Amino acid sequence: MEESENEPVTGLGPEAQPGGPQLSDEEIAMLEQQMREIRMEDILTQTVVSVINLTARRIAKEDEVDLDQARLGIEAVRSLLPLLPEEVSKEIREPLSQIQLLYAQKSGEGDPAGQPGTGEPSPDSGPGDGPAGGAGESGLWTPRGS
Repeated sequence: MEESENEPVTGLGPEAQPGGPQLSDEEIAMLEQQMREIRMEDILTQTVVSVINLTARRIAKEDEVDLDQARLGIEAVRSLLPLLPEEVSKEIREPLSQIQLLYAQKSGEGDPAGQPGTGEPSPDSGPGDGPAGGAGESGLWTPRGS
């Protein structure tokens, strides 16, 4: 490993991207100030919101359905939830529950154990079934159907 690789790189100066957009000293100073002030909780919150939005698309938007990606998104949000500030965590729980319900409905469609075409989750996807903590085989908790 070369010594220059160990030095911190901000990526803001003209040396960062030859031929790319050049930032003025004032713009660099402003970005550096923003980087000093930003908190990890802010980045995690933005990330969780982005993942929730993308996960919802992977479940609900017909031309983008990808249940494996949706499951990964749900698991990512669930793992980041404890790291968020309490007030943000409370706000995220409802959309996360809605996405989990949509996931259970979509993954239950055409499943012989579920009721095909009704959108109801299969009986084995409830919080009391599977391993401890209400997780099914995939480790993903999904709400029971009504």
